[in-house]
Amino acid sequence: MKNLIKNLFGFSTSTNNNEKKGETMENMFCFQCEQAANGGCSKVGVCGKQPDVAALQDLLVYTMKGIAFWADKARGKGVKNAEIDHFMIDGLFTTVTNVDFSAEEVAKLVRKGATLLEKAQTLFEQANGGAYAGAVPEAAKGFTATSTAELVALGAAHGVKSDAIDADVKSVQEIIVYGMKGYAAYAHHALVIGRENDEIYAFTHKALAATLDLTLGLMDFVGLAMECGRINLVTMELLDKANTDSFGHPVPTPVQLGTKAGKAILVSGHDLRMLEELLKQTEGKGINIYTHGEMLPAHGYPGLKKYAHLAGNFGGAWQDQAKEFVNFPGAIIFNTNCIQRPAESYKDRLFTWGLVQWPDVKNINGMDFAPVIEKALALPGFEENLGQEILTGFGHNAVLGVADKVIAAVKAGDIRHFFLIGGCDGAKSGRNYYTEFAENVPKDCVILTLACGKYRFNKLDFGDIGGIPRLLDIGQCNDAYSAIQIAVALAGAFNCGVNELPLSFILSWYEQKAVAILLTLLHLGVKNIKLGPSLPAFITPNVLNFLVENFNIGPIGTAEGDLKQILG
Repeated sequence: MKNLIKNLFGFSTSTNNNEKKGETMENMFCFQCEQAANGGCSKVGVCGKQPDVAALQDLLVYTMKGIAFWADKARGKGVKNAEIDHFMIDGLFTTVTNVDFSAEEVAKLVRKGATLLEKAQTLFEQANGGAYAGAVPEAAKGFTATSTAELVALGAAHGVKSDAIDADVKSVQEIIVYGMKGYAAYAHHALVIGRENDEIYAFTHKALAATLDLTLGLMDFVGLAMECGRINLVTMELLDKANTDSFGHPVPTPVQLGTKAGKAILVSGHDLRMLEELLKQTEGKGINIYTHGEMLPAHGYPGLKKYAHLAGNFGGAWQDQAKEFVNFPGAIIFNTNCIQRPAESYKDRLFTWGLVQWPDVKNINGMDFAPVIEKALALPGFEENLGQEILTGFGHNAVLGVADKVIAAVKAGDIRHFFLIGGCDGAKSGRNYYTEFAENVPKDCVILTLACGKYRFNKLDFGDIGGIPRLLDIGQCNDAYSAIQIAVALAGAFNCGVNELPLSFILSWYEQKAVAILLTLLHLGVKNIKLGPSLPAFITPNVLNFLVENFNIGPIGTAEGDLKQILG
C-alpha cells in the first residue's frame, strides 16, 4: 500500500517554459490530466493552458452545475430542453484537456451558460407553478459579470480546490466530473452524426447537481461514479452504432505509413463524420488525405476507405506533433482534443474544427472546408515515399466473426493469454513501459490495443497464431466498447466471468476519456487493472485504498515483473 501511495504522488517535477522563475503565487490549479506538473499545474498548464483559460473553464463547469440544479428539477416535473441538454455536452467537452485554449471562446460559452441557467430556472418554475421552496445553491443563482476580465476573476474563485468539502468526497466528485467530461466527447461525436440518448442528458444533470448537495456523503458519490461508468458504456454504444450505421463495421485493413505524390491534408482527432465530409469535398482535386493520431482506425471503415485519396497515416501520437508537423507539406486540421501549442513553422497552415480552438489559428465552424482545401492546393505536397504498412480495423464485429477460431485456439492451448494494452499516450517519462511490455509478451499470447497508446508498439512485427494476428488494433479510445464486447463474448463462450478469463488490462491514461473508460470497467466489475504511468493526482489515499480493496487496481511496475505476476 505504501508503494501505491508513493506512486500516486510520483509526478514529474518538470515545469513549463512559460512559467516565471521564482514565482510562487498560484495563478491557477488544474490536475485533471496525467501530465500535470508536481501534482497539479499552478502557474501555466503543461498542456499550454493559460491561467485565464483555466479560470474560465472552471467557471464554465461551475455554471453548468447551476444549470444542472434547475434542469434536473425541471426534468422531475417532466420538462426537458434540447438546447440546454446539448450545451451541457458541448460545455463539458470544451473543458477536456487539449480542446479549447482560447479565452474569448470559452468566455462566450460561459455567457451562454449564464443565459441558459436563467432559462432552466424559468422552465422549472413554470412547471412547478412557482418558485423553488428549498435552499438554492450559490452556483444556481447565476451571476451578472459579463466582460472576459470579470469572468476570469469570478472563475478564479470557483476552481477545483475546496477546503469546505471533505477531501475524499471532493476526490470522488472530481472523478465523476472527469468521467462526464470523457463521455461528453463521445456524446458530441454521436450528435454530429445525429444520434443522441436522453439517458445521457438526464444523468449529466443529476450528477452535476449532486455536487452541489451538501447532504450527500462519500458512498453516495461512489454510487454516482459507478453509474457514470454505466452511462459511458451507453454513450460508447451509441457512438459505435452511429459510426457503424454510417460507415459500416470496420474490417481488417492495411494502412500505408508512407506518403504518395500530390497535395496533402492531415486530419488529427477522432471525428469520423468530419473526415467523411472532407473526403467528399476533396474528391477529384488531386489532394491526398492522411490520418494522424486517433484517426488511424478510420481506414478500417468501408464507408471511408472507399475514397481512394484516403492515402495513409502520417506520424504517431498527439504528443509528437510539433516535431512531425514541420515535415508535413500540406494543410493540417484538428477535429478534437489533441492540439498542442503550434510551432510557427506550421501554424500558418493549421486549422481547427468545431469546439477545438487555439488563439490566432483559423477555426472551421461547420462542414465547409474550402479554406483548408485552398491552403492545401497552395502548398507543395509530397513526392512519393511509400513505406511500411500496418493493420487496423479489428472492431468487435471483425473479431467476433472469427470467434470460433479464437476459442478453438484457446482450448487447444495455442493462445495462452490476452493482453489489452492500450489507452492514451503522453510525453511524460515512464511510457516506454508499454513498449517493453508488448515486446516481452510471450509468442503464445495475443495483444489487443486501442487509442493512441498503441503508437508505442504498433509498428513492430508480432506475427500470428494460426492465422490470427498477435496484435489486434481495435480502434480509438471510444472503441473500448469493442474490447468490452469481445471480452463479454469470450466469457460467454467459456461460461465464466470476465475476471476468470485469461485476459489482463494494462492501461495508460492521459485525460478524461480514460477516466470515463476506467469507470466503465469498474462498473462492469473488472478487477486487477494495471494503470500508469502514474496514478491520478485527484485520487486521495483513502479513495485509492477503496479501489485497491474492491477492484485490486494498481500501478504498473516493471514490464518483466508485471508479466511474471500475471502469467505465473
